[in-house]
Amino acid sequence: MRRMSPDVPLLNDYKQDFFLKRFPQTVLGGPRLKLGFRAPPYIYVNQIILFLMPWVLGGIGTLLYQLGILEDYYTGALSGGLMFFTAFVIQCTSVYARNKSMTVERMLTTDILAEEDEHEFTSCAGAETIRFLIPGKKYIANTVFHSVLAGVVCGLGTWYLLPSRITLLYGSVGATAVLFVFGWMTLCIGEYSLIVNTATETATFQTQDAYEITPLMRPLYIFFFVSVDLAHRFIVNMPALEQMNQILHILFIFLPFFWALGTLPPPDALFLWAMEQVLEFGLGGSPMSTHLRLLAMFIISAGAAVTSYFIPSTVGVVLFMTGLGFLLSLNLMSPFAMIAFLSLDSSLQRPHSVAVSIGFTRAFRMVWQNTENALSEIVTVSVVHSLIFSKDLWWNRSLDTGIRLLLVGIVRDRLIQFISKLQFAMTVLLASWTEKKQRRKSAATLCILNIVFSPFVLLFIVFSTLLSSPLLPLFTLPVFLVGFPRPIQSWPGAVGTAACVCADTVYYYQMVPSLAAALQSAMAAGSLGLLLPGSHYLGRFQDRLIWIMILERGYTYCCINIKGLELQETSCHTAEARRVDEVFEGAFEQEEYARVCSLNEHFGNILTPCTVLPVKLYSDARNVLSGIIDSHENLKEFKDDLVKVLVWIIVHYCSKRPSMQDSVHKTENKGKAPLIILPTLNPSPQPYCPEDMDSLNSETFDDWSDDNIFDDEPTIKKRKEEKDQLKVLPDTHLSLPGSVESRKVGDPGKVPENSLYKTVILGYPAIDKGKQEDMAYIPLTEFSGSHSHLLSLPKEWRSNCLPNSKMKEMSSLFPEDWYQFVLRQLECFYSEEKDSDVLEEIAKDKVLKDFYIHVVMTCYFSLFGTDNMAPSPGHILRVYNGVLPWSVALDWLMEKRELFQLALKAFRYTLKLMIDKASLSPIEDFKELSNCLEEYESDWYIGLVSDEKWKEAVLQEKPYLFSLGYDPNMGVYTGRVLTLQESLIQVGKLNAEAIRGQWANLSWELLYATNDDEERYSIQAHPLLLRNLTVQAADPPLGYPIYSSKPLHIHLY
Repeated sequence: MRRMSPDVPLLNDYKQDFFLKRFPQTVLGGPRLKLGFRAPPYIYVNQIILFLMPWVLGGIGTLLYQLGILEDYYTGALSGGLMFFTAFVIQCTSVYARNKSMTVERMLTTDILAEEDEHEFTSCAGAETIRFLIPGKKYIANTVFHSVLAGVVCGLGTWYLLPSRITLLYGSVGATAVLFVFGWMTLCIGEYSLIVNTATETATFQTQDAYEITPLMRPLYIFFFVSVDLAHRFIVNMPALEQMNQILHILFIFLPFFWALGTLPPPDALFLWAMEQVLEFGLGGSPMSTHLRLLAMFIISAGAAVTSYFIPSTVGVVLFMTGLGFLLSLNLMSPFAMIAFLSLDSSLQRPHSVAVSIGFTRAFRMVWQNTENALSEIVTVSVVHSLIFSKDLWWNRSLDTGIRLLLVGIVRDRLIQFISKLQFAMTVLLASWTEKKQRRKSAATLCILNIVFSPFVLLFIVFSTLLSSPLLPLFTLPVFLVGFPRPIQSWPGAVGTAACVCADTVYYYQMVPSLAAALQSAMAAGSLGLLLPGSHYLGRFQDRLIWIMILERGYTYCCINIKGLELQETSCHTAEARRVDEVFEGAFEQEEYARVCSLNEHFGNILTPCTVLPVKLYSDARNVLSGIIDSHENLKEFKDDLVKVLVWIIVHYCSKRPSMQDSVHKTENKGKAPLIILPTLNPSPQPYCPEDMDSLNSETFDDWSDDNIFDDEPTIKKRKEEKDQLKVLPDTHLSLPGSVESRKVGDPGKVPENSLYKTVILGYPAIDKGKQEDMAYIPLTEFSGSHSHLLSLPKEWRSNCLPNSKMKEMSSLFPEDWYQFVLRQLECFYSEEKDSDVLEEIAKDKVLKDFYIHVVMTCYFSLFGTDNMAPSPGHILRVYNGVLPWSVALDWLMEKRELFQLALKAFRYTLKLMIDKASLSPIEDFKELSNCLEEYESDWYIGLVSDEKWKEAVLQEKPYLFSLGYDPNMGVYTGRVLTLQESLIQVGKLNAEAIRGQWANLSWELLYATNDDEERYSIQAHPLLLRNLTVQAADPPLGYPIYSSKPLHIHLY
């Protein structure tokens, strides 16, 4: 690579030009006086006029003051009023220009180069000209607020820069002139950024200015300087304040440079930074983890400091601040504070009673069991007690503090339930009419009846709330009944004991440990709100839906149940899952031009977004392999690569055999090469291995054709039917005499269940099973190297089944250079000799090489049959799925289970290699090929989704998994890749009463009405109630989650 010259420019020519246009705009506060295109002169004239407008308006007031016509404060008021009117007119003009144009929408983009777009100007005051000069505000409220603020800034600025005032400070006419001129330049820069066009600030805190805070930055600092001057005006006899005012008047004219250099922070960053500094150094606190906690702790700490000021006793101040400092260092909510409150109650000093025992036992337990609710109850009791002055009222006369807390707790719980039930009832009622797919013929009648009898409906809701029982919508229609009280789990069975397990269940098993850890962090941070037993949450990632229910909650722990729903198998499931995605997108992926006060598009939905959780799980990607798997060039290379992959896999398998490693030291001691059985290239003819090559080459496989395309995962129903059909067949024979069959990997001697796997080929000689074992083992032959036995293949692989002529023909395809390379790359055999010498000796052993040629080429022949042409895509798919074509070597290979699996593994690796070469980059050399295969071996599982090893790989968290498939609907080959990575799961809270109500209806409808129709109304998709998902999440047999965990204990602290 060429060395980089030190004279290389920091910015290329285009970026330099862009910067030279943007930076002057930042310095001047927004005017674009340098453009990338030729603009009419009035564009520049208009910008200069708008820039100097505050100076002109302020100059009018200044002139009237200098002439003695107006007092200084009237001068400021006049200039401010004129500026407010002008700013408002400017903003209204911008709004009018935007509405007048057909292409009104102001495009907001993160592409900073979008400013390079050229504009076509038609006149000095045309709509395009106004839109270019005055882009306007995103929100109407800011249009008014910024106009008012502009008037205030101009009025105070005029007062700040009155020549007489400056002369009074410095006593110099020259200084007055300089400060007056450049001071008004600063004011014009600030006003232009506020009301005309906001410059891009070099000091940027937020990536997106969603609330238009940036225009407030420069006026904020102007206000700070003016405020010191105002303090100096009204506070006399403070020399330090006068000196500060003098210094700030000088610094005032340098503000544009500080703004341009990014020295001064924007308002939001300044506010948070100032609070943190005061809290840490002024109040002795610590920086907080969130902005809200920072604000709360700042207010409490400042309040404590103010309170200590009014405590008259020194001892009281010490005790107060010491105790409060300890409590604030723990948290905002400390059980010890509530324990102290309860311990000092006068009720404990009187003789105990049943009421006292019950009330305070509960109170002291609640402090630890549910700290947040206990705190709210104590605060409520204290506030009510302070507001009730009459001691004769029953609240003060008859109740002690423990019973008051108990009553407040009941009221709080029932109030929350009532609100949730009312929301649920309104959603069911309104959705029955507003949602077209939910609007039945009786919808109008039901709505009218609910309105007419609304007092009774409300009474049902109140009664259901008092009983803490579910509000049951009959058939999920707006016909409400009071369900019977039941536990919050709603189901009688033990949690996590039942689920409709399927192939997708394993993905939930894998993700639950990581999800539990993420939930622990979210719960401890308060991201999921109050953790109340009976609360339900819904998580979403790709096609996975996770249902979370809180079962139990204590001071430091939370017990939950996690369920996994099916992966969008039905249209109803898909429709509701799509609505869930829309709800989360509206909350977590808002567009930057979205209005602050825009209405919630998903109002009434039972799902409320909460947070996103980082979870380690598998992301699922499915790609169409058209153009890769059907490419003739790729398929031709596939055959060449398969031999190399077979060599690599078999050599590595033999090098890792335990029996080979154990015999290392024995060989070194003996110093003598062992005898092995070497397959001859001239075997005697065998009945099942015809030597006639004409006959061998005449084999046809018309029935094993590409037309039989199948999916790699047959349905359960089809499997059952095929299993029943196979019962009438003989064990391993087809009904046609002399026919043979293709075999499926992993099940030798058995007809594959899917009929598409079967191949019937006529015209072959009968096979004498009894003589297969007579296949010759040739005379013993010695290895030429003393260490060659370390890579010797198993004895059962040494038999021969191919004719001598065929083996000689195929031996030419063996990649000897690759074989030598693979041997020399093997790991250490723990020999006393040098590794390189041992491997070199093995590589030169011709006997060992011939043996590998025999095994590799026999496997190669078995995978392709007798066809010497490039394989077809259908052939690739069938062999990948374990269905091999018939050949004279098929039985030989299938009888050797380990070799069979190795050959299939090599075939699948070669397919993945072909896809990677076509989609990524070709393999340059042997080293790169070896690294690629090592990566497949260590980081990938390449196989079938239906394999048990696929599930094992998921549970073992293999980084990548690959499977080949075929989509019969689209007629394309597909590749599925699972990638293990940390992804974000979106989580939202569900209306607990809506879930309880729907589950109550489900229980009534199935167990009492026995309405188990799969197409019933109450199970159809409902975008607001998420009815189908709620039914799925119910415990079996009424629901059908594919995964349900045992109770999981989450430690909160």
